[in-house]
Amino acid sequence: MTADESWRLLEQLVQEVNQQTEQLKEMQRKARELSATATSEDGMVTVTVGPRGEVRTIEFDPRVYRRLSPSELSACVVEQIGHATRQVSAGMKELMEPFVPDLPFDDLFGEGTDFESFLPRPPGTT
Repeated sequence: MTADESWRLLEQLVQEVNQQTEQLKEMQRKARELSATATSEDGMVTVTVGPRGEVRTIEFDPRVYRRLSPSELSACVVEQIGHATRQVSAGMKELMEPFVPDLPFDDLFGEGTDFESFLPRPPGTT
């Protein structure tokens, strides 16, 4: 291999690394902005969660207090948080897939494992 060929190869490798770095930065930006919203079938409860599954907003239809008991309302909120968190996990997996296309989440980490299980948890939670 000549010196010119070596330099061209090195330039090509540097260009590829720079391109991958930019793609990773873009993926990180999109991941930070990722959110999902879930609304109950009756439209009474809407929940939005952020990229780590943190609850950002909970909205209630004004009629919710006449239609649902406190325990039904609580269960509905929890259910919508679960739906939105699964949507965020799916979005995060979709963002990451180009970088780890063949990562078999279920085979490696157990059936039903999703990206959320890899996220850091706030102190004091389990």
